[in-house]
Amino acid sequence: MKIAGKIKFALALTISMMFASNVEAQETSNATNYDQGFRLGIGANVGYSVHDPYKLALGADVRGQYDLSKTYSLTLTTGYTNLFVSKADTFPGQTEGLDLGIIPAKAGFKAFIWEDQFYVMGEAGAAFATSNVSNTRDKTSLLLSPSIGYATKYIDISLNYTHYNHFDRLNSNGSLGRGVGQVGVRLAYGFKL
Repeated sequence: MKIAGKIKFALALTISMMFASNVEAQETSNATNYDQGFRLGIGANVGYSVHDPYKLALGADVRGQYDLSKTYSLTLTTGYTNLFVSKADTFPGQTEGLDLGIIPAKAGFKAFIWEDQFYVMGEAGAAFATSNVSNTRDKTSLLLSPSIGYATKYIDISLNYTHYNHFDRLNSNGSLGRGVGQVGVRLAYGFKL
């Protein structure tokens, strides 16, 4: 499936989940009594890039969340992530590796699926390269990030995959390719506003 097809599928799935939440909210008497509101989360991220030349990924973020119901929420997230290059790996024509700094800006949909604590979430947006941008031909990339997690009143722990569609990577044969992915863990402290 091509990238455009995957994006269309993800968008259709998100829209259908939003409509499903509206139907459920009308059928469930608890939803009308739920106190809708805003939450703010401050998180730290650690991960590992699945594409060379990048290895370790470290970052921090701030996530705003609007609870539509007890089960569904909309999110906006930004922060900073740094993808570190190992000294042994470099892009062609470079004598040393250059880390890539990224500011993500993404919107998402979170759905609690079990006991109002375990959730799945999908986010999409843009990633802006801020440091050592000579590593990549594009300074901005499409960003897609599915995740699963566990949240309490104050703590949020999640496992996620983030894909930067337009940033360069090294293929196994040493040539340049497109698309950098990372697997990560996010630990955050959240509170109601």
